[in-house]
Amino acid sequence: MSGRRRSDPALLREAIRDTGVSRWAIVRAVLAGTMALGSAVGLSAVAAWLIAKAAQMPSPADVALAATIVRFFGVSRGLFRYLERLASHDAALRGVVTLRERAYDRLASSGARTVLGLRRGDIVARMGADLDAIGDAVVRAIVPLGVAATVSAISIAIVAALLPIAGIALAACLILAGVVPALLTARSARIAADAGSRAHVEVTAASLSAMDGATEHRVWGTGAEAAAALRTADRDAEQAHELAARPAAWAAGFQALFSGVALVALVALGVLAVRNGDLDGPGAAVVALLPLAAFEAVGAVPAAVMQYFRSAAAARRLAELADREAADPAPAVRKVPAASSLALDALSVAWPGMEPTRPVTAAVGPGHVLAVVGRSGVGKTTLLTTVAGALPPASGAVTVDGVPASPAHTGTTVAMTAEDAHVFGTTVLENLRVARGDVTEEQAWDALGVVGLDAWVRGLPAGLHTELGTGGRSVSGGERRRLLLARAGLAPAPVILIDEPAEHLDDAGADALRALVSRMRAEGRTVVLVTHDLTLLDLADAVVSLDD
Repeated sequence: MSGRRRSDPALLREAIRDTGVSRWAIVRAVLAGTMALGSAVGLSAVAAWLIAKAAQMPSPADVALAATIVRFFGVSRGLFRYLERLASHDAALRGVVTLRERAYDRLASSGARTVLGLRRGDIVARMGADLDAIGDAVVRAIVPLGVAATVSAISIAIVAALLPIAGIALAACLILAGVVPALLTARSARIAADAGSRAHVEVTAASLSAMDGATEHRVWGTGAEAAAALRTADRDAEQAHELAARPAAWAAGFQALFSGVALVALVALGVLAVRNGDLDGPGAAVVALLPLAAFEAVGAVPAAVMQYFRSAAAARRLAELADREAADPAPAVRKVPAASSLALDALSVAWPGMEPTRPVTAAVGPGHVLAVVGRSGVGKTTLLTTVAGALPPASGAVTVDGVPASPAHTGTTVAMTAEDAHVFGTTVLENLRVARGDVTEEQAWDALGVVGLDAWVRGLPAGLHTELGTGGRSVSGGERRRLLLARAGLAPAPVILIDEPAEHLDDAGADALRALVSRMRAEGRTVVLVTHDLTLLDLADAVVSLDD
């Protein structure tokens, strides 16, 4: 899809469709909201009639009936408001869960250049606040607008049945109170929504940058600059909020104006109708006081319009995740074979905006090992990322069984263990199951034994079920590296890429690495090692260097 070619409303409609929220769910929420505000309108009408009728000394039965109806509307208003909240929030929250799943899937399947073009704050904002804003479009825009339309129609119908000219006057004032503020504030609301989205991203990015780089800022004395950037972003966010408050203030002012005009007009029309004998006193009271409740519905229109533009801006930003890179369709990948061969043909790689590496050529088959060496920063990890299919080559080609490597290979035919691969804040067993979800305890102990980590795990309080700290903070560097190697050994892919496997390993750890590579050879896997440790080159059947 192309967010730049289509309008924001079209993108918002598509995003709402992606939530899976049915029309019936929205209709159900609108009906419940209509009953809630309709009860308020009915309460005002019956209460006005009862007050005026009581002055005429009616029969006790009439008063008792009216009093019962007043109680009914008073109770039902709260009941239907609760039901409306249940219906609208249930639909929106379920929809956001579905949309978040689809958004993560699109982000994961997009090219690496798409993600690399975004700051961390952009990703956090789009996967957080922007997705929530799509759900808010249902709760705070669509449902309130639907309720405003239905309740206004009911109020006009009640007044018109008693006094047609008063119904026309009320309709005119309600339309003006709903449409004029929306039209007057639409442009400002759109600008405020865009500015607010950008400001939120900047605050998020500046906050994450300041926290993630706290140590570096302390070492280099750049904490003041980071704090200044955060203050600037926060000031821009405040200005965006002020920009959004202006149209809301204008809308509130116009609504108060039209509400007052409606009240004065209907009181005047009611008095004239009584004098002309067209309406009795209780009927005139209903005509005069009903607008007080009727305008409660249109009071939500300005906020709904603001939310509409905010959600539309969020939908556009989410669409940009797919549009940022117009990649060619990935080639079809045949069923994963039991073993795979890998070939680099004058392959040169680079992140966006970086200098490409020198071209390298190599080929390895099942049961063989390719080693990649070179100085720090030359692009060894970038080459692994390209071989994994997550980054397109700068030039040349990389093929897996004769098929160009693509994102379709990643995690299925090709599995990569990065140097900074994440250790999750869960058990040892679940960390191993990151590689393959059906790993049994027996298989886990076997993989740990290959890398010499079984004795350490047996010494933990709960063995395989011991919780590890997020990011591996509760384990040493060597233990963390061996755990990642055990995870790599459990991966089902026939091509295994391992980045700096000997980092933080002592002699025993290096022996464990050799044992793991030997097992992978025996299993017929193709292994690619990126290493600074030249003593490991005896493991390799082929070696390529990225140094000039």
